[in-house]
Order: sequence, then structure tokens, then C-alpha cells
Amino acid sequence: MPSTAASTSASGHGPLLGIGQVLALLQPEFPELTPSKLRFLEEQRLVSPARTAAGYRKFSQADVDRITVVLSMQRDQYLPLKVIRAHLEAIDAGETPALPNAANAASFLAGARRYRRDELIEAVGASRSLLDEAVSASLLPAAEQYGDEAVEVLQALVALRAVGIEPRHLRGIRAAAEREATLVERAIAPSRRADAAGKARAAERALELARHLETVHSSLVRDAVARLGR
Repeated sequence: MPSTAASTSASGHGPLLGIGQVLALLQPEFPELTPSKLRFLEEQRLVSPARTAAGYRKFSQADVDRITVVLSMQRDQYLPLKVIRAHLEAIDAGETPALPNAANAASFLAGARRYRRDELIEAVGASRSLLDEAVSASLLPAAEQYGDEAVEVLQALVALRAVGIEPRHLRGIRAAAEREATLVERAIAPSRRADAAGKARAAERALELARHLETVHSSLVRDAVARLGR
């Protein structure tokens, strides 16, 4: 039986709901909603359900309303989750942002922080040779500008080089990623449609599947490393 904290919302307005109850409420309007999709929205910081002592997710009415907004904006405006998250964060901060659409979503994405090669190297504290080697090993693209994800990758490569793991040692990761991408492409192919809504849903599903593959990969690496110390 859930604890009192998990049985009522933080505001005291009604009970908190489990994943199954949320699905029952929202699937009539959003039939593609699944437990996996709910977890994915949480991973993307679009909703933050409470947790019981046992770790089960519990959703307030405010959470359900927020999920409804996210799913509606995806379905009706074909907006990327990154744009939806920025819109909701602005509202959370007390602002009154204009409702995003496809045009200003594109502007938002285009306006995301970009780093020239020298700026990327300086931001991470990496050497130019490390960036060149990362590109040579296909761990980063050969580009004139990079986004925040490249910062994270290069930071990881700096830490790995410090213990003797070089980009050339990681070429197999790129090959494995390409094989996994092929699996995802095959999985979403039956549901992919030519219209904008179909493409948006297929792209979202692809990212969700990629997260699952990351989970499996991370678990296998941790398990293999743990066995080294036995």
C-alpha cells in the first residue's frame, strides 16, 4: 500500500496516480501513449512525477495536465520536445511566452549555442589534437561549428585520455552505434508516414528507442567493469 505522501498530491488536491491510471485517462485522446513514453517524457525533463519509497512513479493532476499539454503540442504543432520544454520552463519561471509554432521552433533551434572549433576546445580545456583524433575516429563530425552535445563528448574524451584511453580505442563504439541506428530505422519503418505528423512521431519514437539502447549498453558496460574486480 502506498505511503500517505504517495497517496495525495503535494498540494493536497486529490490522489496521485500510477502510470496505469494516467494511461487510462489519456490514451483515449492519445492512443500512442505508453509507459515507455511517459518515462521518456520524464527523462526529457518535461514532467517530474513524485516517487514512493519503493520508487514507483506517482503523478499529480498538474502532472497529467502538463503531459496533456506536451502531447497536444507535439500532435497539433509538430514541435520538438526541446522547444516544448523551453516553452514550459519559461511558464514555470513566471513568464508569458508566445505559443511556439513550426516557424519560431526552427528559429529557437537555430539559435541554440554553437561553438567554433577553437571555442569548443577552450570550453572543454581539450587539445586541438584530441579534437582532430575524435573526428578521425568518427566520434565527432568534421564541422566548423558544434553544439552542446559535442561539448559533453569532448569532455568525456578528455577524462578518458587522462587514463590512457584514446579516441582510436573507441572506434568500435561508432560501429556499434551505426548498427543500433539500423535496428531503430527498421523498427520505426512500418509506422513512418510521409506527412509532417507521421515524420514527427517517427523521429520521437526513434529517440525513445535510442534511450532504451543506451540503457542496455550502459548496463552491460557496468556489469563487465564490475566483474573485473571480482
